[in-house]
Amino acid sequence: MSKYIQLKTSVPGPKSLELLSRREQSVPRGIFNSTPVFVDRAEGALLHDVDGNTLIDFAGGIGTMNVGHCNPEVVDAARRQMEKITHTCFSVMMYESFILLAEKLNKITPGSFAKKTMFANSGAEGVENAVKIARHFTKRSGVVVFEHAFHGRTLLAMSMTSKVKPYKFGFGPFAPEIYRLPFPYEYRAPGSANPGILEEFFASHVAPETVACVVLEPVLGEGGFLVAPPEYVRALAELCKKHGILLVADEVQTGFCRTGSMFASVQYDLQPDLIVLAKSLAGGFPLSAVTGRAEIMDSAQIGGLGGTFVGNPVSCAAALAAIEFMEREKLAERAMQIGNKVKETFLRWQESHPAIGNVRGLGAMMAIEFVKDRKNKEPDKELTNAIIRRCCENGLVVLAAGTHGNVIRTLMPLVISDNQLAEGLEVLGYAIQ
Repeated sequence: MSKYIQLKTSVPGPKSLELLSRREQSVPRGIFNSTPVFVDRAEGALLHDVDGNTLIDFAGGIGTMNVGHCNPEVVDAARRQMEKITHTCFSVMMYESFILLAEKLNKITPGSFAKKTMFANSGAEGVENAVKIARHFTKRSGVVVFEHAFHGRTLLAMSMTSKVKPYKFGFGPFAPEIYRLPFPYEYRAPGSANPGILEEFFASHVAPETVACVVLEPVLGEGGFLVAPPEYVRALAELCKKHGILLVADEVQTGFCRTGSMFASVQYDLQPDLIVLAKSLAGGFPLSAVTGRAEIMDSAQIGGLGGTFVGNPVSCAAALAAIEFMEREKLAERAMQIGNKVKETFLRWQESHPAIGNVRGLGAMMAIEFVKDRKNKEPDKELTNAIIRRCCENGLVVLAAGTHGNVIRTLMPLVISDNQLAEGLEVLGYAIQ
């Protein structure tokens, strides 16, 4: 088997260490870095750092690189667009790629109804615009979210996010009218997937007729790759429909083939009123979208939606190329193949490592939860961080997740080869051992 990891220096190497020193002088410490390494170039699932080391990427820019780093088709589409026009602001002078991408998302997102799409720059912006639209359409103010959820770092999105440290600590006061449901976390809270909890919540926390929307990640991202049970999602959708509450699917991290279908909602037979997309939408270029029922999307007054850079022509061109690549190369099927291999490996490790408390995920969105003791399930953040450091030292980039920071998640580019995947898993297994 070819060896893809090539380490010419220790990791981080001297050039990365020099840049880290400069970073400390120039960049605020509040911007976290999970890997103390500076990248020089990348392709597919490989990262080449400034010291000449080659690492395998199991992080994918936090799930942004499903089509791979520097995907040639995405790069070519962006280059061709940049040679024509880089920016006008769609609100000033329109361009066709914006319309083409909106048409594409209206077609491929779940829901057999007329849809319309708006664009923004980030997942947080997408989430906030979805809430704006839902409030405008319903004339209600309440927003229901879930424990362990992450929706972004801007004020409303941060208010909707569950994890306090580091995302919310010291940044209050927060936006009002946010109500939090327990997420069905069966590993730590047996019985939490009981749909009866939903009715009780609306009886004891907030009147349903005051709620504009429920925002759900089908699989929690930052929250630790918790997979919502299908029966729970069905009950939630029925309850929302009963009370005229819009159901918003936050598919910022689950979208674009990561879970084994173009969107995770498809596997739940879910047709959300609004769906929020970002990350792998544009193959590494900043772009997010809100796609939803046409009558809901049209409810906002002219000028109520928009922004200077939203739907930038270069990002739109990149997104069209990325989606075409995903469809042609059947990346959703590839995600299932990757996920099956990773899950099989993780379950095998669980048999021999008592520190592995839970293995879970959907498609290629797989995770391991580490505990100090399987009986009391006390989270082991220290072990998790030690494993991540050891992986980095040996040429694998991998990320933590979870409210307690004790989960390792896999977000490798879906173009990763079988040999690269095997080598990356070998490094992770060694680090755990």
